[in-house]
Amino acid sequence: MSSRPAPLIPPRVRAALVRVPFLVHVVRFVRRVFIARDRNLLITLIVLALVIGFLAAEVSNEWFSPSLLILVTLVGGLQLRLRSLIKLLVGVGVSLGYVAVNLGAGRVGLGLGVTILFTTVLAVLMARTRGKLGVQGLRGDAMLLELRDRLKSQGELPQLPKDWGAKVVLKQAGGSSFGGDFLVSMRDGDFVEIALVDVSGKGVDAGTRALLLSGTFGGLLGSVDDFLPACNAYLHRQRGDEGFVTAVHLRLDLATGDYTITSAGHPPVVKFDAGTGNWQVASAKGVVLGVVPDLHCEPDSGTLRKGDALLLFTDGLIEQPGRDIDAGLDRLLGEAERLLPSGFRDGARALVNAMASGHNDDCALVLIWRP
Repeated sequence: MSSRPAPLIPPRVRAALVRVPFLVHVVRFVRRVFIARDRNLLITLIVLALVIGFLAAEVSNEWFSPSLLILVTLVGGLQLRLRSLIKLLVGVGVSLGYVAVNLGAGRVGLGLGVTILFTTVLAVLMARTRGKLGVQGLRGDAMLLELRDRLKSQGELPQLPKDWGAKVVLKQAGGSSFGGDFLVSMRDGDFVEIALVDVSGKGVDAGTRALLLSGTFGGLLGSVDDFLPACNAYLHRQRGDEGFVTAVHLRLDLATGDYTITSAGHPPVVKFDAGTGNWQVASAKGVVLGVVPDLHCEPDSGTLRKGDALLLFTDGLIEQPGRDIDAGLDRLLGEAERLLPSGFRDGARALVNAMASGHNDDCALVLIWRP
């Protein structure tokens, strides 16, 4: 049984202090002003701004330059709420005015005034954005990083047996951590289910919707028998026109190699046949998700034998402005021939880089094979 630590102030002394009205007001003032982090920082920054202005005007304008107020304003914009930031800006203005009165407006300079004005606008915009999110400080950026890590971990394939190989390559437009292409997968015994989804748009613009749908589709995967129809029903119930969503779903039996592919407006899956050495295009097709209330898919099935492979990808690999999609698919199959000399695992990243060069779009590739 753990013992509680002894209080800093004995109970009798605390009871005696409470009876003194002046001390009661002091304690309440301390709790109200200094315990709150935002108020603590606000008071500290205001005092710092006033001290900088006083030292710059009375001691040395070189050692205590008014340009230090730029850093004070930036810290306030990153950490304070909007109301507190406005109070800080008043303190910064008072400090600058004190310097201008004592040393002359010329010592402040037009360049410094414009810089502080620009920094003030930037700080207000940052504080307003955080205010809309309801977070303080840099917590908003930490939340985005956490969401990125969750999306990345969710896009990893489950561990496969030794006689199977898999590789996932995601490349978002503009080098962003968020994009419109994402992957959800799960494994239940000998069965693996994989869904590759493409949200209209690219980069950060499509990343927010992809984050929402990745959680929804990840919950539906493995929980319903008809995965794509369930996703279609969910999207069809949503209000508003936020663009289209395409997806391809693969269900694979790791024991026998039997697979079933269903597609909803997604580029076709291609299969490498080790017996013939050719890439074959799967016949699975369907309508884009969310367009019609009842989705009808034409599945394609087959068996992966030793040396065979399945290649799932998004349209960012084959679609380029001014070029036909069929021509892009033919180029993809031609580039895929280079996977054989170096192996599937090493060639997947090279294939994405070769197909994505020359245009800026989200790209995703999933390669599963039997060594």
